[in-house]
Amino acid sequence: MNATLLQKFHVSGRFQTKAVAIIITEILTGISISLLINVNMGTDPGTFTNVILSERLGISFGNWMVMENAVLFAIMFGVSRLRYVGLGTFANMILLGYSCDFGRFLWSILLPDSVFTVSPMREIIFAFALAALILFCAIYMNLQMGLAPYDALPFIISNHLPHIPFYVVRMTWDFSIIGIGLLVGGVPPIGVVLMALFLGPVVTIVGHWMARRFPSIAGQTQDDAHRKLQAA
Repeated sequence: MNATLLQKFHVSGRFQTKAVAIIITEILTGISISLLINVNMGTDPGTFTNVILSERLGISFGNWMVMENAVLFAIMFGVSRLRYVGLGTFANMILLGYSCDFGRFLWSILLPDSVFTVSPMREIIFAFALAALILFCAIYMNLQMGLAPYDALPFIISNHLPHIPFYVVRMTWDFSIIGIGLLVGGVPPIGVVLMALFLGPVVTIVGHWMARRFPSIAGQTQDDAHRKLQAA
């Protein structure tokens, strides 16, 4: 079945509402990640490696994210064309990194460094930012306005490995990205490893809850969308 881009990602709710929601969600995701970076107790695997690479290259995290996403998008487009592309794809590519940079700049002005280094405030901020990240990731996935290149590539790989469960492909992808961070000199906090193991399943659980509670804006969960795309 050849479905259009709109049919794949704009299947429920008003497009305008979902467009505003995805933009706000990506900005808030970036702000949440800025807190996780500052407390240095663990981020998602992609952020862990991208922060290290941006520092090694001497460029801002936001600029690096745009450059990296452009490369990943070219691969994604070359393999799957517009299958996973929507407004959310470009919102993630552009807004997340710069929102994170803005958040870190804001915290450097408003908060003393000790807030991010001294217990128990450090742990409180970590728990709050992690909960926010999970929520915003679930919203982003369930709005179905397109996938970021980083998130789309595991789907593409999984489509070529139909006998391997998607969660195995996704965890392998995340740990491979952590490996790149290790190769360039990074030392991942235990939180990075835990997120590689559990962030995806937790986001899926929250996504199922959202799909039941807010059906007007949340469509299928990440796994449901993957199965539908495989059948297309």
